[in-house]
Amino acid sequence: MGGLFFEFIFLVLPLGMNILFVHQNFPGQYRHVLKALAMSANMKMVGLGVEALQEPIPAGVQAIRYGINRRNAGDIHPWALETETKVIRGEACANAAHQLSQAGFSPDLICAHPGWGESLFLREIWPNAPILHYQEFYYQSIGFDLDFDPATQGGTSWQKAARGKMKNASLLIAIDNGNWNVCPTSFQRSTFPAHWQESISVIHDGIDTNAAKPNPAVQPLKLPDGTKLRRGEPIITFVNRSIEPYRGCHTFIRAIPELQRCCPKARIVIVGRQSGVSYGAVCPQGEWKDMFLAEIEGQYDPSRVHFTGQLPYGSFLHLLQLSQAHVYLTYPFVLSWSLLEAMSTQCAIVGSATAPVQEVIQHGHNGLLVDFFDHQALAESVADLLNNREHAEELGRNARATILKDYGLEQCVPRHLALMELVASGALSRR
Repeated sequence: MGGLFFEFIFLVLPLGMNILFVHQNFPGQYRHVLKALAMSANMKMVGLGVEALQEPIPAGVQAIRYGINRRNAGDIHPWALETETKVIRGEACANAAHQLSQAGFSPDLICAHPGWGESLFLREIWPNAPILHYQEFYYQSIGFDLDFDPATQGGTSWQKAARGKMKNASLLIAIDNGNWNVCPTSFQRSTFPAHWQESISVIHDGIDTNAAKPNPAVQPLKLPDGTKLRRGEPIITFVNRSIEPYRGCHTFIRAIPELQRCCPKARIVIVGRQSGVSYGAVCPQGEWKDMFLAEIEGQYDPSRVHFTGQLPYGSFLHLLQLSQAHVYLTYPFVLSWSLLEAMSTQCAIVGSATAPVQEVIQHGHNGLLVDFFDHQALAESVADLLNNREHAEELGRNARATILKDYGLEQCVPRHLALMELVASGALSRR
């Protein structure tokens, strides 16, 4: 990360600060900020989280994992279930915070992700500590993700709208408790009520462009099923955390027969968990992947379609460096890191013409955009990239230039550090 961040820390953040990071899967979105702050030996940083560490954290950062000791009530109203879950998590986090407080720790700044309820009661532990919340999304019952896809989500009703509204209950408490907020994209900020948007800064987490980069000498990659992919082959990539409609798995799978008709030699590689969901409802019968594959049974060659499951991060980047066309589809929802990482590796992108993709991709300049539901247009656009490599490579170069200009760590991390200082000092606060 170099001298830029080291210099910025000493110019912006006071020495000797105590900073508390709260994230159910710590370090989560704070990983890059932690690395920058760790360059100063005069910062005391503590992270609270539920999940066991999945990645190394900088030396000197104290990670505290706490348990959740109760379950949801068996007869709770289904609309209140998510709220109760977040209250349970908030209580568990507050218990851990109270123990920290009793041991003498007093944060000069709390950076917290409120999405799972962890920050609900931190104000009761440290009444005067500034809280900077990382906000991802505010659910709206009309016009965003909850009513975007009637074929898989079902029809609208006042009951569904009411349930959607309840998803924000704990978030409203958290945002009222906080001093300021940060959100990764302008679209995600726009989902919040207008009076809250005034206290939300837009700064992306940042992409490590030195890790996610093109590699003209990339070596072959062996997939879990034994298939070996090589540079120069027609390789199409599609990535979901879980294979699910929120990220367009149905549109992509429905495009496979036409993709193979246009590009019979292509390898189609689909990355992500094949059971359960990360967002939205579970499949009413089995798994979403199997449901949509059944629709195209007999119409495609399964030997050239490869489901890898989750991949280690290094293998994921390796795959992107081999990809000749990367597809990213999403409801109007939270933007995935995977799109920006694919752009950073100089992939040629076909994305859905939905927010927040349109915030990043300009059609014909740094990628191609298609209607989220139009699998025919998707197949044709991917085929264009495979068959017109000069155009694809130009789009890829422009995609990486976009990331280097606006989304690299060198741009994003200093802005986060500056915002943290403003909130810690009281210079920026809605309270």
